[in-house]
Amino acid sequence: MSNADGIWGLIPAAGVGLRMGMALPKQYLLLRGRPVILHTLERLCHYPRLSGAMVGISSGDRHWQAHETEAERLPKFLGTYPGGATRAHTVLNGLKALTAHAREADWVLVHDAVRPCVRLADIDALVNAIETNGDGGLLALPVADTVKRADEAGCVRETVSREGLWRALTPQMFRIGALRKALERALAQGDEITDEAAAIEMAGGHPRLVAGHPDNIKITLPGDLALAELFLKQQEKESE
Repeated sequence: MSNADGIWGLIPAAGVGLRMGMALPKQYLLLRGRPVILHTLERLCHYPRLSGAMVGISSGDRHWQAHETEAERLPKFLGTYPGGATRAHTVLNGLKALTAHAREADWVLVHDAVRPCVRLADIDALVNAIETNGDGGLLALPVADTVKRADEAGCVRETVSREGLWRALTPQMFRIGALRKALERALAQGDEITDEAAAIEMAGGHPRLVAGHPDNIKITLPGDLALAELFLKQQEKESE
């Protein structure tokens, strides 16, 4: 990867987190006394090779303003931009907002707002791994459990081979221009876009899978907060 290639961060945070069963969006739930999103943004902003990072916020968000001052103290934080109706729209809006700072050929790291435990070493492994892959890549985990496919009644229909199966994590890293075009094309065609890699795949790309650590969890259910706190404490012990 050329030293001239910028690496920029996008954190789409326009979701409402209904699965948590709480009125407060999950990115604003407290983890060690601070909102999850601040932990995530801080982690990303402290990646040494990052050029800058932005956060996508919903127009109806009533919570971000209370934390904006703390976010602005972080190195490399460039501010917020308007979120969209879906994650894909929010990421696309972010890519357009980055044009004020970045080039089309620069790289973008798209990272979930509710993955506060991502390791900087894993981000570095991702960046290094895609030096030889123009289609970009993503952190992921090989599927270790036996996988079952259910029928309509909730009974096992079949056992699915886990050979070659991976669980997608974030960050996911792609050229800004390539990801923008892929998202625009997929949205125009009405395709279901589950993550950024899916849009690149629909455009004919083959993103590289880079193994990350299992502690890079996505806070989705209430119990995940306690697990994230445990992982953060463990990471601190490892760095001592």
